[in-house]
Amino acid sequence: MTGWIKIAGLGPGNDDLVTPEVTAALADATDIVGYIPYVARVAEREGLTLHASDNRVEIDRSQHALQMAADGRRVVVVSSGDPGVFAMAAAVFEALENGPDTWRNIPIDVLPGITAMLAASARAGAPLGHDFCTINLSDNLKPWPLIEKRLRLAAQADFAMAFYNPRSKSRPEGFVKTLEILHEECEPERLILFARAVSRPDEAIRISTLAEATPDMADMQTVVIVGSSLTRVIERSGTPIVYTPRFTPE
Repeated sequence: MTGWIKIAGLGPGNDDLVTPEVTAALADATDIVGYIPYVARVAEREGLTLHASDNRVEIDRSQHALQMAADGRRVVVVSSGDPGVFAMAAAVFEALENGPDTWRNIPIDVLPGITAMLAASARAGAPLGHDFCTINLSDNLKPWPLIEKRLRLAAQADFAMAFYNPRSKSRPEGFVKTLEILHEECEPERLILFARAVSRPDEAIRISTLAEATPDMADMQTVVIVGSSLTRVIERSGTPIVYTPRFTPE
C-alpha cells in the first residue's frame, strides 16, 4: 500500500505558526481534505486536489480520506489549531474503527499544531501556567447538562479553564448560562481573557473580570480563558500580563 493519511494542524491562523512537519506533508500530498475555510489556507498547485466540505460532515470527510488513502493517494486531513483538540483526528479514528478492516493497514500519522488556547495564553502571558482544563461549550455532540456538570466541577476544583466554541449565532444562550454558572461558583474578581482570531490580522485580546464579562464578548472565533482564583495581572506600560503562578498555598 503506497497511500497514507496525515492529520495535520494548521495552527491558529498565521502561517508562521504552521510547523515544518505540516508544511512538508502538505508539499507531498496528492489530496487535501477538510472544512472549507481550512482547505482554503492551502495553496493550489499542480498534482494537488482540494476536497473542501461543510463543518458538520466530519465522518463523511474522514471516510472519504480513508478510502482515497486505501486507493493509494497521499492524503492530508487539515484542521485549524491542533487536530487532536476538538478537531479531525478523533473523527478519522472513529471512521477507521467503524470502517472496513482493510483501512486499518493504512499508515496514519497525527501532526500536532498550535491550538487556539495555547496561542491565546501566550498572547496574554501564562494564564494556563498551573492546572487547567479545556471544555467545548458546543452542545452539538453532547447534552447541555453534561457541559454544565463539567463547568461546575471544574470551577469548584479551581482549575483555570479554556472554553472553545463559546457562543454560536444559532445557540447564543449557552454562553449566557456559562456566565451564570461562573457567577454562582466563582468570585466577581475572577479574571477572564477573551481572545478572538489570535494571530490573524483581526486579532482582538480583551482582559476582563467575571463581574464585567458579558455574553457578547465572545463568538465562535473566540477562545475564552477563565483564570483560577490565583490568576493575577501584572500592570505595566502597554499590554498587561496575565499569569497563573506555578504554586498553590498550602
